[in-house]
Amino acid sequence: MFKTESLKNTRQFRSVYENGKSRADINLVMYVLDNKTDNNRLGISVSKKVGNSVVRHRLCRLIREAYRLHEDMFNSGLDIAVVVRRGTDTCKYHDIEQSLIHLAKIHHIYKEDI
Repeated sequence: MFKTESLKNTRQFRSVYENGKSRADINLVMYVLDNKTDNNRLGISVSKKVGNSVVRHRLCRLIREAYRLHEDMFNSGLDIAVVVRRGTDTCKYHDIEQSLIHLAKIHHIYKEDI
């Protein structure tokens, strides 16, 4: 299993936003783009409108942990950008995890047969 890298700069995020496909639910928006490598790159974006820095960082940690625990179930070779929607500041881990998996299934990048 490969270690997931992260989307680091604005150019990488913009490429995923402009060229990738997006799906959304009540908590998250997920953009997915094929990156033509063997590794996934995960980027998380949380606006200041969601909450203060403590809330934003907590949501980033929850998304990163949910992805880490299910990383082997995701297809490889993808750039994934996750945007947290407003009103998600009170969500628990379970809600974030369910949203992440639900969006991955909609994108057809989640393997359920393993």
